[in-house]
Amino acid sequence: MVDHKQLFDETALECSKLITQRYSTSFTLGIRTLHKELHLPIYAIYGFVRYADEIVDTFHDKDKQALLDAFREDTYRAIREGISLNPVLHAFQLIVNQYQIERELIDAFLTSMEMDLDFTRYNDSKYKEYIYGSAEVVGLMCLRVFCKGDSQTYDRLRGAACKLGAAFQKVNFLRDLKSDYEERGRVYFPGVEFKDFNRAIKSEIEADIEQDFDEALIGIHQLPKGAMLGVKIAYLYYRKLFSKIKELPPEVITQQRIRIPNGRKMALLVRTYFGYKTGLG
Repeated sequence: MVDHKQLFDETALECSKLITQRYSTSFTLGIRTLHKELHLPIYAIYGFVRYADEIVDTFHDKDKQALLDAFREDTYRAIREGISLNPVLHAFQLIVNQYQIERELIDAFLTSMEMDLDFTRYNDSKYKEYIYGSAEVVGLMCLRVFCKGDSQTYDRLRGAACKLGAAFQKVNFLRDLKSDYEERGRVYFPGVEFKDFNRAIKSEIEADIEQDFDEALIGIHQLPKGAMLGVKIAYLYYRKLFSKIKELPPEVITQQRIRIPNGRKMALLVRTYFGYKTGLG
């Protein structure tokens, strides 16, 4: 006999999986190397994050504030009532309630999305607030899933997870410097003017990112076994992207978006997988 509640839940989770696959090759590759029981929960988190981000970055002919307000309200209603007819929000509330993801993390994330509606220049405090809300808390949501209720492990790895999220986001800012400025009028790095972006500024940003990566790696090696490989894949992908960005002069960064071809992503996945399995990763 068909369990229609289970079918509804599974279908919602599969929708978030499809969203992840369509929007992010690299994130999908990383998720595939997590333990199988972690796949759908992480897809659910990504689907939620991706759709919130789409509201502020894509629908320029709509009232973005109204859309985001409705999304926020619908999110909290779904979590409170344990159901939503929006499959992305239903999948997300399943994971939030199962893994006890804190309201504070969700609040911080949605606040950072709202900041994108108003801010085009960030000072130090707003930059840190945005980094925390847009990236670090996403890592913490995933860490809640990885730790499966083990609060001691979560607390021990919380700082490293924040550093990893921060590193990823700052690399994204460098990669997307041109499109963020030309399409949205944004420059995220505090005190940086797009037209004045030079080698000294780029080197200072890169040194900050290097420190984040170094601190994050310590935590990656302490993750639960089922999560370690997938997170290491994501770490190495972003390190590769970061290395490519570091090799380029600032004028190239301001003229094009830097990418890692899919073939190289897959090669990185294979090398890391076999290195891990043979004790070298």
